[in-house]
Amino acid sequence: MNRRSLILSVSALAVAAFSGASWYATRSEPIGEASSVTPEIADALIRPYSPVLGPEGATVTIVEFFDPACEACRAFYPVVKDIMAEHGDTVRVVIRYTPFHGEASEEAIQVLEAARMQGVFEEVLEAILRDQPRWASHGAPEPGLILNIAAVAGLDTEAARTQMRLPDIVGILNQDRADVEAVGVRQTPTFFVNGKPLATFGEAELRALVAAEVAATNS
Repeated sequence: MNRRSLILSVSALAVAAFSGASWYATRSEPIGEASSVTPEIADALIRPYSPVLGPEGATVTIVEFFDPACEACRAFYPVVKDIMAEHGDTVRVVIRYTPFHGEASEEAIQVLEAARMQGVFEEVLEAILRDQPRWASHGAPEPGLILNIAAVAGLDTEAARTQMRLPDIVGILNQDRADVEAVGVRQTPTFFVNGKPLATFGEAELRALVAAEVAATNS
């Protein structure tokens, strides 16, 4: 499978940075119908520790099952940011880690969690995505490369080396893996909007689902 023409309306810079073909980290077929998930699955969509972009009190929540080594996740990042900007304080994004690319994904997630502890999560996230072709192309980055990339975005790498080994971060990775299985996620990115899965993948479809939920919460 591939996902071509993912970005239809972002800036020329974003297109140049994030365009490409065959953006699909997959284990099986897409999940779900375009209706709310069961309560059991809903309980596994969000954890109290999950990183949040946007206002905590937003009425519309996009849950993204996300792999920092996934090219499609990289391509969709400016789309998601644009959707948030379009709807202001109404929309937030909750990130669930989905390390389908093995060691490279896990190291990047550990770095992101260290960045969150240091208050530079979004800056490091953007740096890691921007330089993804350097560290994720072969699935096993050279030692220290991701940390060096994150350092440019403000990460204290000496502190991060200790933080990356903390039991809390190991626990987050393990719980997110369990939730990925429980929800039935087979590809990245996978989106849910207020508990409704994006049944047909695409930028236009994601924008439409978010807009519908924004309208519903404002009615």
